[in-house]
Amino acid sequence: MRPPVALPFQVIASPEEASALCDRLEASMEELLAMISRETELVRKGQLVAAGELQPAKAELVANYVKDVQRVKDHSVVIGHMAGERAERMKKRHAEFRALLQINMAVLATAREVAEDLMRSVAREAGERQRPQTYAPPGYRAPGPAPTVRGIAVDRKT
Repeated sequence: MRPPVALPFQVIASPEEASALCDRLEASMEELLAMISRETELVRKGQLVAAGELQPAKAELVANYVKDVQRVKDHSVVIGHMAGERAERMKKRHAEFRALLQINMAVLATAREVAEDLMRSVAREAGERQRPQTYAPPGYRAPGPAPTVRGIAVDRKT
C-alpha cells in the first residue's frame, strides 16, 4: 500500500480566504449532517438496504470534511486573527455536529444489536425445533442431541 501523497501547504493570506475556509467547513458539516440524518431515519424505519446505498456519497462527504478540518487545524491561528467571529461560530457549530454524530452512532449501534439478537433468537428457535419432543421418567423433556440448524432465509428486498 502506498502512503498518501501530501498536499502542498497553502497559506491563507487574507480575511476573505479565512472566511471562505470557514464557510467551506460549515458547508461540509451541513452536507454531512443532512446525509447522516437521512441515514439515521432510514435505519430507524428498518430500510437498511436504502441506508447502505448512501455509503459511497457519505464516504465522499466525510473525505471532504476531514480535508477541511485538517486545513482549519493547520491555519487555526491565522483564522483566529483574520476571522475571529467566524471561527467562534464554526466552533459552536462543530460542537453541535459532534453531538448529532453521537446520536447517529447510537442509532446504528442499536440497529446492529437488534439484528444480532434477532439472528440469535431465530437460530435458537430453529435449533429447538430439531430436538425430539419426548419425556424422561420424572416428566421432564428428555435431553436430545445437540440442535442442528439447517439454515434461515433473509428477505433482502426491504
